[in-house]
Amino acid sequence: MSAPGRLLGLDLGSRRIGVAVTDAGRTVATAVATIERSGDPTRDHRAIAAAAAEYEVTGVVIGVPYSLSGQAGPAASAVLEEVAEMRRTLGYEVEVVDERLTTVAAAGALRASGRKGRQARKVIDRTAAAVLLQSFIDRQANLERGSPR
Repeated sequence: MSAPGRLLGLDLGSRRIGVAVTDAGRTVATAVATIERSGDPTRDHRAIAAAAAEYEVTGVVIGVPYSLSGQAGPAASAVLEEVAEMRRTLGYEVEVVDERLTTVAAAGALRASGRKGRQARKVIDRTAAAVLLQSFIDRQANLERGSPR
């Protein structure tokens, strides 16, 4: 991401979109919201654009659920199609990140905290967005320091 400033992280699920944001220095990602899917991609993208404006971000990072083999299965293909549309319409630089196992990691952390049921599902989505966004900013920081990881 070329412009400095906050980043918005998205975990695009079929029912919900998890939303996370970084601080201005891009050191910490925080889970902030869950957007319920409306059934209308244009409406969903407007909700994402509103979140981006609210948090005054300069870029968007979206997780792609590649298969464990690294291939783009049906879920990843659907997300990549949606990413292509968002790149055309959002007005922000959009990057993708491999999100394999982020939802699993988020669910495990929430189970350990004792959260259950429908409310836990919403928290899982936004926590997964924070996990994928944190991995993106950590990787970028390591690349800037010259470390390959």
